[in-house]
Amino acid sequence: MKETLHFYFTSDLHSHFENWPKIMHDIKEKTYKHQLDEEFYMLLDNGDHMDRSHPISEASLGKDNIELLNHSNFEVATLGNNEGITLPSEQLFHLYDDAEFDVVCANIKPIKGPSPKWLKPYQVYETPSGINIGVIGLTAPFQAFYEKLGWKTLSPLETLEQWLPEIKAQTDVMIVLSHLGINSDETMAERYDIDLIMGGHTHHLLNQGQEKNGTLITAVGKHGYYYGDVSLTFDHYQRKVVQKEGYAIPIENEAEDQKSKILLEQLNEKAEDQLSRTVAHLKQPYPINWLNETPLMNAFVNTLRHWTKSDCAMLNSGVLLTGFEKGPVTRRDVHQSCPHPMNPCVMVLTGRELIETVRMIEQERFIHFELKGLGFRGKKIGKMVYSNLTIDYHDETNYVETVFVNGETVDPHTTYTVATADTFSFPWLVPPISSVKEKHYFLPEFLRDVLEECLSTLN
Repeated sequence: MKETLHFYFTSDLHSHFENWPKIMHDIKEKTYKHQLDEEFYMLLDNGDHMDRSHPISEASLGKDNIELLNHSNFEVATLGNNEGITLPSEQLFHLYDDAEFDVVCANIKPIKGPSPKWLKPYQVYETPSGINIGVIGLTAPFQAFYEKLGWKTLSPLETLEQWLPEIKAQTDVMIVLSHLGINSDETMAERYDIDLIMGGHTHHLLNQGQEKNGTLITAVGKHGYYYGDVSLTFDHYQRKVVQKEGYAIPIENEAEDQKSKILLEQLNEKAEDQLSRTVAHLKQPYPINWLNETPLMNAFVNTLRHWTKSDCAMLNSGVLLTGFEKGPVTRRDVHQSCPHPMNPCVMVLTGRELIETVRMIEQERFIHFELKGLGFRGKKIGKMVYSNLTIDYHDETNYVETVFVNGETVDPHTTYTVATADTFSFPWLVPPISSVKEKHYFLPEFLRDVLEECLSTLN
């Protein structure tokens, strides 16, 4: 006898809740038919459901994301980096306390003390017909960030290899919720006996699942424009999966699930109320300009330098999406201006590295670069604004000739502490810092926490 098992999954929603009612409308229609036909199905989430750039997630510190998954009858989820490293340690420890679904993630744990009760490396599910399905979760091991929060990450592939024999001994079907990225997914498929990998993290989209070495690899992009629809045909006589199909289903033209929509409206009203606290009172307006320095950005960067006790500081003007009007400023206003889940960072650079970095970020193409990801939720990088760092340019070419810190010419062989956003600590974006080994990340504070302090001192 052959039986078809149905799996629906989301990944990297990043709190783009505008798409959630459409996702759930389509999934509910399909699962209703499965119920009538007495077919097995599961709903799974592959992490980064939460993103604190949205007011609902910011106000509830991710708790309302859990309520949404509960409401939608999800059965299992894993953690993405947005759940794992954008919350204070205590909030992460209790994030899933009220989850009505299983949370599987095998490669993270607290550095000290026991793991929270909700955290499991894997879970086994039995269908009514006696098929045992194993689901293990793996997340991106950003150890430099996790350790600041009191958590430890383990090598995902080594962890998978450790748990696989135990899981395989209990199951007929093996599924990996992989918040690791496409390269890791392909490596897992090559090395291990896995039936299905539900992928994410690198926001890759596979319109149709790709089979590699007998493993079906699937992925649905980002922000909920697609969800995953996977069918596995199981042969009871052979006790194995004999056919695999997976698709990324677009939701652009889908109707909305009204119950999900109503819940989101209620959660949004609650968030607006929670973010209404006044944090500053301005005696004058402070506008922004992505291409020029402004008093607000100058004050912001100066606050960052003093807050981190660094030799100099730099922040891009595009980090502020809105300015501030005269009068009271609320937490909601600060969040709207600086929604990015970005942390302050201090790097120790040699003078040579600092000069090369400044020369790069002063280029027009860098200023106008439309950055996607790395925590940035804005439009373009914008002009870099400095504190205790000045520049001499060539009169005709605008080439950076000399860089000064504290009024003195930067010595290529001297080291300097430079405060900035963690986004600029990644070599992918700023190659001159690729050899920098000493980087200090400030967690759980976000840049907007520094901005709030800055606003409280203006006037």
